[in-house]
Amino acid sequence: MNAPFPSPDQNSTKPPLQLLIAAPRGFCAGVDRAIEIVERAIEKYGAPVYVRHEIVHNKYVVDSLKAKGAVFVEELDEVPDGVPVVFSAHGVPKSVPAEAQKRELLYVDATCPLVSKVHRQAERQIEKGRHIIFVGHADHPEVIGTMGQVEPGQMTLVETVEDVAALEFGPEEQLAYLTQTTLSVDDTADIIAALEQRFPEVRGPKAEDICYATSNRQAAVKQIAPSADLVLVIGAPNSSNSLRLVEVAERLGTNARLIQRASEIEAEWLEGVGTLGLTAGASAPEKLVREVVERLGEWRTVEETTIAAAEENMVFKLPRQLLD
Repeated sequence: MNAPFPSPDQNSTKPPLQLLIAAPRGFCAGVDRAIEIVERAIEKYGAPVYVRHEIVHNKYVVDSLKAKGAVFVEELDEVPDGVPVVFSAHGVPKSVPAEAQKRELLYVDATCPLVSKVHRQAERQIEKGRHIIFVGHADHPEVIGTMGQVEPGQMTLVETVEDVAALEFGPEEQLAYLTQTTLSVDDTADIIAALEQRFPEVRGPKAEDICYATSNRQAAVKQIAPSADLVLVIGAPNSSNSLRLVEVAERLGTNARLIQRASEIEAEWLEGVGTLGLTAGASAPEKLVREVVERLGEWRTVEETTIAAAEENMVFKLPRQLLD
């Protein structure tokens, strides 16, 4: 007589997986605020509420807001008259609110306050007669928004140390530098060091522009990556801070992969992996982290450990127009 086919719980035990989860991870205060702004605008004004550009760089978040009544567009000319519009957390050039005012559109600015701080710094440096060297990634919405705070020709973008070497400013030129908020902490330090070596009189901000959330998430990856065989970063391919987390792990000699959802993970990735690191970019909700843990549990017996690099309790105020 043949033996009965074994039920799933009679199968051999799944091999163990040590899972090191970085903290902090996921949503930062600026992302929390931006999402709440869209949700409150829909509640206050009714759907649809238009949003210029992705409110944050995460497809899950964008799709969730679409389901609630948000309509995402690239430019204001796609926004009908008489409909509210929200500007994304990355910030916009001055020309965008100017156009909205000209058309008498009701707009709500969800720019992260830490990005707005860089915008104000840019204005102050121009008022002092300085040319600004801006450290950032070309074509990123935050860079476009920040460079759009000043007149063309008043700000020069650099992305690398080599770009600094190619600058043609003379020693008499009055210069200042600012940076995108979501850069690699280590890369940015190298670029600033190169700037200060070439231009000893260059003026920088009183405190670094890279935001606390970017710095903290990179610091957390530095704590988990050396002990991990693989690091997974949950984030979008167009998310600067998420891409930097992958780079941080790889520079420590650990293989790293960027994923948007758990469904992208393949069983083969876990071959030879005894310890896996997991983190999420600042636009990725915690729900996606738990989704990944469940996915890993399909193949392995997961033992979770949270590795904390910092505590975060930052909260940003909402725009007054949504509090009435």
